[in-house]
Amino acid sequence: MQTLSVTERYNKLFSELEDCDEDEQKEKIEKMNEVMDEMHEEELESVVTAEVFNGIYTMIEEKKLTLENSFLLLKHVGSSNALKSMSVYGFGNSSLGERFEEMIVEEEKKKEKRNEKLLIDLCECYLMLKDKFLFNLLSICVSCLLEVGLNKGEKEGDGNEVETSLLTLSSVGMLTKIPEELYLSEIKGIIQHHQDHHNLTPLAYQSAWQFLVNRLFLNGVLEKVMTDELHFVKKAKREMEEQSKCVDWKRKEEERGGKGVKEGIVLRRWLFTLFDFFFSCHLWDDEYSELVCCIVRVFLSAKDNHRKYSMRCIDLLKAASEKRAVKIGGLLKGGADDAVLEGIQQPTMDYEMAYDCLRFFMNVCDRLKSKDDEAGEAKGKGLKRKVVEKMEEEGYEDAITSFHEMIPFLNDEFCCELSLSIDDYFVNI
Repeated sequence: MQTLSVTERYNKLFSELEDCDEDEQKEKIEKMNEVMDEMHEEELESVVTAEVFNGIYTMIEEKKLTLENSFLLLKHVGSSNALKSMSVYGFGNSSLGERFEEMIVEEEKKKEKRNEKLLIDLCECYLMLKDKFLFNLLSICVSCLLEVGLNKGEKEGDGNEVETSLLTLSSVGMLTKIPEELYLSEIKGIIQHHQDHHNLTPLAYQSAWQFLVNRLFLNGVLEKVMTDELHFVKKAKREMEEQSKCVDWKRKEEERGGKGVKEGIVLRRWLFTLFDFFFSCHLWDDEYSELVCCIVRVFLSAKDNHRKYSMRCIDLLKAASEKRAVKIGGLLKGGADDAVLEGIQQPTMDYEMAYDCLRFFMNVCDRLKSKDDEAGEAKGKGLKRKVVEKMEEEGYEDAITSFHEMIPFLNDEFCCELSLSIDDYFVNI
């Protein structure tokens, strides 16, 4: 008998929902959620479509599916997408998405008589499954879910609720503008309370930071708040060190059961958070090199057996090298050049990592040649000397030269420009 694929199993369970009573539906949805945990991103995208959301809407309208059971299914779809850093597009164009928007407004208008749990469930589904938001709905949802976070998870059972609400907020992307008065005091309170009392789960704490870092892109003033008041660098470094201990670095990725494994999910999310932070930061503090050190340590731990982690680290270092606010001295102090040099000489390196490594060194050399990039001629010469010495010691020149004929292919593959001149990957004192 032929074994069904994960998408076939999921679709089969979904097709059986309308013929079950409420308890049977709940059991099937729990099985669907388990199957969803086994899916790769492409498989998940294939089953999370506007057609599926419209089918859920029809079942709810025809009383064949309860709202409670629909939330059980939809929130797992949303959290799976948030944890895998994906985007769902079908919900916004579905009848279900439109109905949930109406219900949020209707429930909010009830004020003191509103059903708080219903509103929270609706807001979590809306923010996790929608990619663009109406401002009035966004403000309702953000205020509602921050209020859940402010409960601080001190009551028994609150921890999961707070985690889900903060995970939901973290999915609101950096291009979504939210006025400070809607969130800043509350998210600061949530983060500071955890720093004093350690009441949040690691995922909830990371999600609170991700929500705040996402706001940094459109509001550079937040950087001082994050670093001076909330001590982002120190706390992010500590969290990454703790989460690194949760990964079995000696075990190869293909031996880990692959798809459904949650091992290290918070660490992966911290790497995304740092990417967004470096992308959006406007200031530079030498202390930031400690974050670079963390990234380098994760790369060195991951390079032999965990390709996704190592690629993500190199991509992050490449992105940091492109940001003028991230000083070259800080990158070198943190060991970024060592990591990227080791990356470009990895026997298992693929084209994407080759591109990122070459781009990193091209950026570094270009900036070291620039008179206005680093302060002080003497300091600039010192940095150049360090790079040149590294080239000589570690076989950098041979490594870069060996990729020279591949550069036109990499440019076509990634639609970005690497210099065709080999001289742009070297710097002279």
